[in-house]
Amino acid sequence: MIDERAECWSEMPGLIAAVQAAGDAIGLPYVAAQADLGDPEPMSDEAGRPYAETSFRWVDPNYAYWRDRKLALHIAFLTAARLVGEPFYYSDGRLRTWRATQLLEAVDCSQAKNTPNFGEAIIAPVHLPRGLVGAVFWCSRESVGVEAIFAKHAGHLHNLAVRLVATHNEARGRPRNATVPQTLTRREVQCLRWAAAGKTDGEIGIILSLSVSTVRFHLRNAAAKLGATGRAQSIQIAAGLGFVGARAA
Repeated sequence: MIDERAECWSEMPGLIAAVQAAGDAIGLPYVAAQADLGDPEPMSDEAGRPYAETSFRWVDPNYAYWRDRKLALHIAFLTAARLVGEPFYYSDGRLRTWRATQLLEAVDCSQAKNTPNFGEAIIAPVHLPRGLVGAVFWCSRESVGVEAIFAKHAGHLHNLAVRLVATHNEARGRPRNATVPQTLTRREVQCLRWAAAGKTDGEIGIILSLSVSTVRFHLRNAAAKLGATGRAQSIQIAAGLGFVGARAA
């Protein structure tokens, strides 16, 4: 039997090298990566050594950013990575991507703009099922014409980021206790969607012409199939797996 986690760990050195080589080739050689923005621990190898120490280098060699357990709460790039699923770039205090979006326009990048020796960057967010979000950052110390670089290389960088983050999380067994969900029935999905929209069990029963006990029966079954404990987690997991669309959530 193949040990999938061991196989994933064996792939990580090559992926780390590919991510660094891609940055070197396009003039964005300073790299940072985090496989789970909700995890205060830095992204590390199988022995627990942070890649920021062993593999990647940063614009300020004296700034051990990976030791800041609150980093994900106050860095603009990480806020933006939670808001959009496609790659974006930073230049002169602003974030942009292939399309106009108010989500990026609203992010305050003054900290990056006021950071000495920080030039431009491309950021590739990675949104995986069950609410897991990671990101990879390629940065420079000066202006390198990142808009043109982004137009040419963003797709490749995003592909590398997805492979790196997904492989790393698989190697770590993340998310924990994740199982392949059984197929949800049409009624279970309907109840979840209305629950995600904020409806009570009674209101869902009226909308779907079901008794309250039947609504609760469907929600309990959905939770069991999703491996969830409670209503909120059921909705979160169902949204992450695509059973509950953005309109309902």
